[in-house]
Amino acid sequence: MSGLGRLFGRGKKEKGPTPEEAIQKLKETEEILIKKQEFLEQKIQQELQMAKKHGTKNKRAALQALRRKKRLEQQLAQTDGTLSTLEFQREAIENATTNTEVLRTMELAAQGMKKAYQDMDIDKVDELMADITEQQELAQQISDAISRPVGFGDDVDEDELLEELEELEQEELSRELLNVGDKEESPVELPSVPSSHLPAGPGLSALRMTILGHPRSWSCQWLPVLLLLLLGTDRGPGVEGVTHYKTGDPVILYVNKVGPYHNPQETYHYYQLPVCCPEKIRHKSLSLGEVLDGDRMAESLYEIRFRENVEKRILCHLQLSSTQVEQLRQAIEELYYFEFVVDDLPIRGFVGYMEESGFLPHSHKIGLWTHLDFHLEFHRDRIIFANVSVRDVKPHSLDGLRPDEILGLTHTYSVRWSETSVEQRTDRRRGDDGGFFPRTLEIHWLSIINSMVLVFLLVGFVAVILMRVLRNDLARYNLDEETTSGVSGDDFDQGDNGWKIIHTDVFRFPPYRGLLCAVLGVGAQFLALGTGIIVMALLGMFNVHRHGAINSAAILLYALTCCISGYVSSHFYRQIGGERWVWNIILTTSLFSVPFFLTWSVVNSVHWANGSTQALPATTILLLLTVWLLVGFPLTVIGGIFGKNNASLFDAPCRTKNIAREIPAQPWYKSTLIHMTVGGFLPFSAISVELYYIFATVWGREQYTLYGILFFVFAILLSVGACISIALTYFQLSGEDYRWWWRSVLSVGSTGLFIFLYSVFYYARRSNMSGAVQTVEFFGYSLLTGYVFFLMLGTISFFSSLKFIRYIYVNLKMD
Repeated sequence: MSGLGRLFGRGKKEKGPTPEEAIQKLKETEEILIKKQEFLEQKIQQELQMAKKHGTKNKRAALQALRRKKRLEQQLAQTDGTLSTLEFQREAIENATTNTEVLRTMELAAQGMKKAYQDMDIDKVDELMADITEQQELAQQISDAISRPVGFGDDVDEDELLEELEELEQEELSRELLNVGDKEESPVELPSVPSSHLPAGPGLSALRMTILGHPRSWSCQWLPVLLLLLLGTDRGPGVEGVTHYKTGDPVILYVNKVGPYHNPQETYHYYQLPVCCPEKIRHKSLSLGEVLDGDRMAESLYEIRFRENVEKRILCHLQLSSTQVEQLRQAIEELYYFEFVVDDLPIRGFVGYMEESGFLPHSHKIGLWTHLDFHLEFHRDRIIFANVSVRDVKPHSLDGLRPDEILGLTHTYSVRWSETSVEQRTDRRRGDDGGFFPRTLEIHWLSIINSMVLVFLLVGFVAVILMRVLRNDLARYNLDEETTSGVSGDDFDQGDNGWKIIHTDVFRFPPYRGLLCAVLGVGAQFLALGTGIIVMALLGMFNVHRHGAINSAAILLYALTCCISGYVSSHFYRQIGGERWVWNIILTTSLFSVPFFLTWSVVNSVHWANGSTQALPATTILLLLTVWLLVGFPLTVIGGIFGKNNASLFDAPCRTKNIAREIPAQPWYKSTLIHMTVGGFLPFSAISVELYYIFATVWGREQYTLYGILFFVFAILLSVGACISIALTYFQLSGEDYRWWWRSVLSVGSTGLFIFLYSVFYYARRSNMSGAVQTVEFFGYSLLTGYVFFLMLGTISFFSSLKFIRYIYVNLKMD
């Protein structure tokens, strides 16, 4: 029997409640549920307070409170649903009562009509009764919903409880951080630092900071960082920021790194020196480019507020032992500079002051800067320029201290704000470092003119070969072909000489064809990589004062261009008859990655042993390895498969004999060594002047911004390499030496050897770099640079020679 039937007593003899009584009961039930709802809300607030109370002390009690809170919330939600159901049921009963009265009236009318008309159709009455049955079924469903148990038997997700507990802890932490400024600073306890010499070995805290204490975002958010890397997003200090301030807003100053002025790649964390540092060091999340650049930013004790000047505020009081004083003395003698970052603007200054004068008597004075003047310029609500100065400050002398004497120091600082009309940071001519590092922004006309003259000479030389010498050769060979058409091919070969006589051997495939194809594939990849980086620089995608963005772009482009190396290598390998294409792909992907990994392992180990920030953290190493495994290597395999499937037979204009011709004795000036010397020196001379500025930028303090000139010099380098390769290949073939395959790669690829020799000269004569850390990194990466140029120019040289040889033998008349 349905709910409405029970309410109205239809179909049963026993008397049930009237509709008015049922509606009254429902209203009373609603009032009870509303009171229960208020009670549940109070209990939920109590459990929430209990969870906050035990959140950081008793995690188990907090979780139990949250579990009870979840159950109460479920009961509250079901109570709300029950209230809605009761309202719906009450409305249904009221509607049913109205419908019942209507039906009764219709029944009386039907009876009257039936008496009047005996043939009345009763079907309509049956339909009305069917409607009543539907209403009864609906009432039954409502009754079942009311009788369901509430708040029991529901599972609680532990992960949701943990997430909610973390949110509560974060709220408490944020509330405590807002009240930090109201507390008085306690004396600073110095971190453990090397006792004898700063690079000799970091303390335990320094190692933890550089290796394990890297910002949390790199250890727990690999996937977002990987996506950011693949999208090429990177913003280093100095890039136009979007931070807007109000007067009095705090401006965070981050300390970054220190290092010798003449060793750019030897950097250490600022807190490895005995300086003022907070009790708990908080690091800033860094981009991949900043990590690769050696940045390790941490919050400082400097309190700076927007547009509020500060005069001689005390930063901290220090008590330094003799060991710590000696460490500062060594840092000052090696010209250590520090780098701070304010609103993504780097500011730099020297740690101390050193003065040497006279020979007899000789004076050697060392002082420490204990006061810093910060000068910041703003435009409206943005910081445009930041600098630090010690112009009117007297250094604190570190001379004449006894071995057991404790040195007391008081570090102070001042902040001065000034308004500027400059709206953008990039509009400043003096740069973002206040002239701390020198800049070379003038156009290098001598280098450009020298390169242009060399290119014109080489192009003219090749043009003379193609238009005069080669034309005469073709005319003579083709004329001899017609006059001796009745002579057999072998007899004809014996009576001729020059490059035509080796037409049956010039396209004989070389030995080690798999290695040759791998060299061509990786060389093509680096050609695309170098071109892409220069084009991105021309489009203004890099910050001119920082190299972090270029590092990220290089990693991104290297991973994406791996498909080029796989395609070129596998395509040409299949063309020249290679069968082991799987081994060829493995060799291609290992040709650069394995030497790079070995070199980087040595360099990174030296940095790690000396506590330098240039040593990559373990999380960053895993990230880079993941990029190569998930992007670089698969793209190499995919490119290799496409190259293998799209390869056709090698299109040789001449038929190759089974038996190779004997090569005559060659004069000394046609040897491989002489060709490598000439073919490597001429392209190197085209870029030698510009190469100095590139080295001064990468390994020095110069700031290179003329990427248009760099693109022009890069095009000159490739043009010179192609031209000299054609000339040397012609000379080799004229001597009846058909082994041009590897010779063409080695001849111009030897430019990489000249670049490495120039790096040795630059280190010894043009730089002031010293020490094991800087030396190992300089020569390790310089060797890799020469290897990359060997691959690039060797590829250009080979394909230029191949194009030239196809041209001359296609235009030669042969049987």
